[in-house]
Amino acid sequence: MYEQYFGLSERPFSITPNPRFVYLSQRHRDALAHLLYGVGQGGSGGFVQLTGEVGTGKTTLCRVVLEQIPDNTQIALILNPMLSPAELLRAICGELEIDLADSDGSLQSIQDHLNRFLLDRHAAGQKVVLIIDEAQNMNREALEQIRLLTNLETATDKLLQIILIGQPELRELLARAELRQLAQRITARFHLDPLNRDETEHYIRYRLEVAGAEHCPFTDKALRAIFEASEGIPRLVNIIADRSLMAGYAREQERVGAGLVWAAAREVAGEEPEPSGGWLRGTVAALSVGLILAAGGALGWAIMHEREPDAGQSMAAWQNMLAGLGPDSAWAEMATVWPRVNRAEIVEACTARDSNQAGLACLTLRGSWNYVVSIGLPVILSLEQPHSARVLMVGMDGDHVVLRYHGQDYRVPVRQLDRRWLGDFYVVWPDDGGLLRLGDSGSEVERMKRLAEEVGEPEWTGGTGDQYDEAFRQWVEAFQRRHGLADDGVIGPATRLFLKAPHDDAPALQTDFNGG
Repeated sequence: MYEQYFGLSERPFSITPNPRFVYLSQRHRDALAHLLYGVGQGGSGGFVQLTGEVGTGKTTLCRVVLEQIPDNTQIALILNPMLSPAELLRAICGELEIDLADSDGSLQSIQDHLNRFLLDRHAAGQKVVLIIDEAQNMNREALEQIRLLTNLETATDKLLQIILIGQPELRELLARAELRQLAQRITARFHLDPLNRDETEHYIRYRLEVAGAEHCPFTDKALRAIFEASEGIPRLVNIIADRSLMAGYAREQERVGAGLVWAAAREVAGEEPEPSGGWLRGTVAALSVGLILAAGGALGWAIMHEREPDAGQSMAAWQNMLAGLGPDSAWAEMATVWPRVNRAEIVEACTARDSNQAGLACLTLRGSWNYVVSIGLPVILSLEQPHSARVLMVGMDGDHVVLRYHGQDYRVPVRQLDRRWLGDFYVVWPDDGGLLRLGDSGSEVERMKRLAEEVGEPEWTGGTGDQYDEAFRQWVEAFQRRHGLADDGVIGPATRLFLKAPHDDAPALQTDFNGG
């Protein structure tokens, strides 16, 4: 539609995959190295995990990998893993062209056929790699089946290398305590972040050059606006840039400015139009009609006075807050939510080798947003971007996380933090560091049993006596296993935390923002 006007041989920002337009930033090259590692060495049979937000280029990287596989490697690619264990095994066998005609259809029979195939390939010096895309959609049973496939081995080698590719929800899924056996077999992890500002500009210029452009039709402010509006997600960059070029053509402008970009971004996001009306949508619609009717010339007449916004005004308050984060301010923020605790004590507890200092406990955990909410206390998130930054999380409001910085609360979209947070966080609470074990007695044992009665799983039905007996020890071990703790049957700070012992007079992680 606009190609000839801007001197292009084809549309540069089509979202249809085209290997000629593949642009690999440094982070994409790093991610590709992780995938090729999985194809080549495979971490001695472990899993390789690649995660990234929608549109960051995971599937594109997968296509690049398929083009670079060694000759002695056979790939099974599963694109829709929402399958039962038996269906998943049949899909894998189908990808590897394994004949199941003589199988009785049972799970064991299918796995036996797969095992024989893998042994034959290993004897022939061949490698077999299983790549599962959209792995966040797998259910627990299918993931357990995949884990069991890593048990297929000879005396010296694993027979199957496995690569899991998925959205950030995959990290939350694998952080569940019941899937820790699978998580422990992941030998390489990589989270694919969006492009930064310079990479976004290079990406745009590269695609324009491939499409035959002799010069960039976007102004410098427009390039910056595309980055800010898309937040560096390649798919959104493509959509916004394509819409912006279309609008520029409609207005017969040789250069596309930031005003057109922001209007295109609003239309793409489905936001309410400006008071003057949804001019871009109207322009594009009018353009389509005009091309059909060959009416030409008067398109976009009413939008000639659209003013370009100041790029600085486009930044949300939470974006500025995140940009200003450092490694230390969160300690002071945490001190404000716990009376009688100061910053120095928190720093000592969380950085000393002994994580229980001066009656204060600090536990470093890793998990999903649901896991954080289940803890029920304010936590300090460790972010990857900005590098080594920490920030206090005080609440969860639907699809927004509530962060506190310099005494002010900010609501940040979860999907934005998913790009910056890999699941690591600190929990801080007052605790004397005492230990309760088999043979102990007293009011504290009685209190722990009362808390145990309030736990859903595993159920404690042994009463609230003050003796730490064998039955209670066995229950504590089961409780610890369920929460991914060392199952030593000893109640220390971590076990007390999950029993909600600190919560009676503690600042709660806020989840009810409706006053209910």
